[in-house]
Amino acid sequence: MENGVCLEYMKFFVNFFSPSLATLSCRRRLRLAESESLEDGRLKKRKKRKRESFLKKLAPVSKADKKVAVDAAAWMFNVVTSVGIIFVNKALMATYGYSFATILTGLHFAFTTLMTIVLRCLGYIQPSHLPFAELLRFILFANFSIVGMNVSLMWNTVGFYQAIAKLSMIPVSCLLEMVLDKIRYSRDTKLSIGLVLVGVGVCTVTDVSVNSKGFLAAFVAVWSTSLQQYYVHYLQRKYSLSSFNFLGHTAPAQAATLLVVGPFLDYWLTEKRVDMYDYNLVSVLFITLSCTIAIGTNLSQFICIGRFTAVSFQVLGHMKTILVLVMGFFFFGREGLNLHVVIGMIIAVLGMIWYGNASSKPGGKERRSYSLPTTRQQKLGAASDSDDNEDKA
Repeated sequence: MENGVCLEYMKFFVNFFSPSLATLSCRRRLRLAESESLEDGRLKKRKKRKRESFLKKLAPVSKADKKVAVDAAAWMFNVVTSVGIIFVNKALMATYGYSFATILTGLHFAFTTLMTIVLRCLGYIQPSHLPFAELLRFILFANFSIVGMNVSLMWNTVGFYQAIAKLSMIPVSCLLEMVLDKIRYSRDTKLSIGLVLVGVGVCTVTDVSVNSKGFLAAFVAVWSTSLQQYYVHYLQRKYSLSSFNFLGHTAPAQAATLLVVGPFLDYWLTEKRVDMYDYNLVSVLFITLSCTIAIGTNLSQFICIGRFTAVSFQVLGHMKTILVLVMGFFFFGREGLNLHVVIGMIIAVLGMIWYGNASSKPGGKERRSYSLPTTRQQKLGAASDSDDNEDKA
């Protein structure tokens, strides 16, 4: 009897309190689920912030790496084509007696003109604008550079020609950038340039004798070449021209003027007529090969000067001089390479490494208070388009 009463009380107690216990359990479960959901949300937000932070850090590095890669590719393109055309022209002139340098340069630009026409038809070159006065000024500098170098080589010794052509170009280019672009060079940058000049001088300069008309020709050659290279960089930035666009404007004009003036100038320099040359299959093949390589040389030169500056192009350009000396040693005999040439090469390479490090540091090479005039095309973002075209090239 008593056991039955106790059991009834227990049933009553369970039935009475079970809804409350169930509700309490549900609440606990809801609170636990809410806390877990809140924690999951916090974890997701934390992961999202970390991902965004990582992407922000990664984006500038990737862009910088891309620029370095494109710069290196452009420079290697220029080195390979420039060294290649030197050896092809050496074989053409020394072995087959084709001594018409001005005509050959005109043919180079004629082939380059054909390349730009094909690229324009294929849509790789977009319409662009370069004022006629600017084009005329550039053609004047460029043609005086070519003629001046040829006349300087004729009137001067090889040693003086090397001293002027190889060593004077960088100081003149530096002066132009300091005066026209308000560029300021750090002490380390100046010293590194000096070290490059010393190294190249030891490599290339032998006998140095000078005469008045030879000095005048060298003076014109150095200044016109420096102005031409400065103007390449200036016009590409001012009018937002890619290297393809710039060649499309300048190559036809240079080809026309050099092919017209070339026969008379080459006859004056060599006392030989281009129409009397004994053309044969091999010499024509070498001329065609030279013109084909020249397309890459002209294009890569404009790409490099557009991406760098005339001074950087000249400093890095001495690497081509060293490569020509080394390759000449392997292909044409050992007499051109001796101890002082090797020492000069080492000095020049160390100077180039120093220049690259010094000019890339803050304050190594900076513009003080100058900006190129902007055009409507630049404001619309054409500059970025030209860089993209060169990256694709």
